[in-house]
Amino acid sequence: MSVTRVLAASPRCLSFVKTLCASVGVVHVRKVTTVTETIRSKMFIAEERGSPFAPDYRVYFKDESGPVSPLHDIPLWADRGRREAHMVVEVPRWSNAKMEISLGEPLNPIKQDVKKGALRFVANVFPHHGYIWNYGALPQTWENPQHVDPATQARGDNDPIDVIEIGERVAARGDVITVKILGTLALIDEGETDWKLIAIDVKDPAAARMNDVADVETVFPGLLRATVEWFRLYKVPDGKPVNQFAFDGEAKDAAFAHRVVDEVHEFWKALVAGEAADASDICKMNVSVANSAARVERGEAARVLAGAPPAALPQDIPASVDKWHYLSSL
Repeated sequence: MSVTRVLAASPRCLSFVKTLCASVGVVHVRKVTTVTETIRSKMFIAEERGSPFAPDYRVYFKDESGPVSPLHDIPLWADRGRREAHMVVEVPRWSNAKMEISLGEPLNPIKQDVKKGALRFVANVFPHHGYIWNYGALPQTWENPQHVDPATQARGDNDPIDVIEIGERVAARGDVITVKILGTLALIDEGETDWKLIAIDVKDPAAARMNDVADVETVFPGLLRATVEWFRLYKVPDGKPVNQFAFDGEAKDAAFAHRVVDEVHEFWKALVAGEAADASDICKMNVSVANSAARVERGEAARVLAGAPPAALPQDIPASVDKWHYLSSL
């Protein structure tokens, strides 16, 4: 990626940085993930801060030169020619804690979602337990809430595009993996378009046999049906209605999915350039995006990480998270 000198960070981000930089935390490096780009190999390190399953928990990302934003600095494409993308894993398979890239904080670390003042865990809807695939997002994408998709007739959900990775390995939170995009579902979540890309780790033993959404049913029979059921029902135990899908829940093919990815990548470009309307709630701080007014020097990014709380032991997960919820066919 090209290198230019920093201009200035947004005032919202800089004020938050000042509050974070009061003390230096103890570094806890959990794992190292290798990803391959078309030009060179790059290492991304996931660094946990705070206490897992507590409000202060964060997962920051670093490359060989220091902290980076997983939303803005990790490239979308691992190999653009082969249409292989990077995926940031937020939630490992079988786990319940609803983790997500924090849009409003400097460097956009992963944190646990909070609803009505409580940390969020997804319910187990029988026969499923937690997330039934590795779940995460594509970097450098944004579902623009000002854009009404002509296919779904609904606006974007103001998040990076979601990905379910269906391979055999249980990933770790903060992994950055290279995936092959096979198709997509179009969830309509509270009136917003919420694309769910279907992908597989390129290193998975089944990846060579899977190039389109039809191959998912051939190689992993029943998974698409279970995935639609999971998304339809997972909020019902929390008192929400059954989720709906565009296209009657039909998974669209890889070509369709790639068009969606290209579109949300263009939306992200406008976002990080400061051209998107009503996007002041998203921190655009980055260390690598050319011509971005929110680009900062590496030292400024390092001060954000240094101001985060030190890593600590996990908090106990509430016993209610293990409960299985039995629902009739809805």
